[in-house]
Amino acid sequence: MAPPLRIDCGPCVLRPWRLGDEASLVQHANHRDVWSSLRDRFPHPYTEADAAWWIGHAAGDAQSLNLAIEVDGMAVGSMGLIPGTDIERYSAEVGYWIGPAMWGRGIVTAALGAFCTSSFERFEFIRLFALPFADNTASCRVLEKAGFQREGLLRRSAVKDGRVRDQYLYARLR
Repeated sequence: MAPPLRIDCGPCVLRPWRLGDEASLVQHANHRDVWSSLRDRFPHPYTEADAAWWIGHAAGDAQSLNLAIEVDGMAVGSMGLIPGTDIERYSAEVGYWIGPAMWGRGIVTAALGAFCTSSFERFEFIRLFALPFADNTASCRVLEKAGFQREGLLRRSAVKDGRVRDQYLYARLR
């Protein structure tokens, strides 16, 4: 059996989610500022039951498409892929978040660069893309620093917390 995936990113490590991550997951995910930048499927408030469900879901992922961002032995965020289907089967959407206590430390930028490199090595993807809200300047900077290019503006393409919002389309190619 191969050892579990572990990607050293400098300030953090990317590794599979595991039992025991629940308390740290709740601590770092249960913030309105995290939720407000993510899709509605990410719950708020983020409860112990939500963490237990996520750990069960992600830990059972044989391909390790969803990884924990670990800092100092604690899971402080997440990074993952949603593979495309049909004619978009060689593309995948990248998603990520990190708890506010870790913001501004270059952790996500380092993790995203390493995650993309690893994803291009592990899978046959030719394109990885992300759709941050256009007003999420921090996430846009992270994407640009990790080698993504802005390809377009999706005007009025999302509704979050009762507000109609624009999204940018960013992509990184193999």
